[in-house]
Amino acid sequence: MTSPKTELFIINNKEILLDIDDGVFLPTGTTESLINAVNKFITKPGSLLDLGSGSGVVGMSLHNEGVVSSKLYASDLSQNAVKCIENNCKRYGIEVDARSGSLFHPWKMEKFDYIVDDISGVSENIAEISPWFDKVSCSSGVDGIDLTVQVLRNAKKYLHKNGCLFFPVISLSNVDAVLDVARGVFNNVELLIKDEWPLPKEMYKHADLLESMKSSNKISYNEKFGIIICHTCVYVAYN
Repeated sequence: MTSPKTELFIINNKEILLDIDDGVFLPTGTTESLINAVNKFITKPGSLLDLGSGSGVVGMSLHNEGVVSSKLYASDLSQNAVKCIENNCKRYGIEVDARSGSLFHPWKMEKFDYIVDDISGVSENIAEISPWFDKVSCSSGVDGIDLTVQVLRNAKKYLHKNGCLFFPVISLSNVDAVLDVARGVFNNVELLIKDEWPLPKEMYKHADLLESMKSSNKISYNEKFGIIICHTCVYVAYN
């Protein structure tokens, strides 16, 4: 394992130092959307799992906002990420149980009040041309929903009776397909936040791919004044 780099990030106008290593996903606009949505919805602190946590910034931020009642639980497929999570939590005095593994595999027999799904949710074809997945795995399928669907279908086994699952849906995936699954599994699926953002300019050179995927309903976006506008929605699901 290489030694991680420590970098300064601005998350919701707050500075945070994070250890980042190869295979560790960097914070993005979705990171802030998740933090804001979860923080606004939760009124009673509880046990929280940051699933697909990367550097751990979502769970750490929510812990600092007071919505985590006990130690923070976090997991990621990358062992490098787990080491970074442990370092980052130690830096800020946050007790954490960090585990490496795919999806819910590290958490058999465990249950939580809140699960925050921070796993890749864009088309893997888009991930390949994006600046977000440098040395980071993205096995989300052509329409970007494979991992999210697995989380949705299995989350209830890891939630307490009145528990909630928070998950982002990004327009660079098949939004309708994700929501159809969510509504088939949970009695209640509520939109909490919708944030629009411009597609990075370096991706415009792949206009043919983008248009082809949009035409086949694999992804969606709008265009305004020559700018490609995407969006991130954060939902909460519960029974």
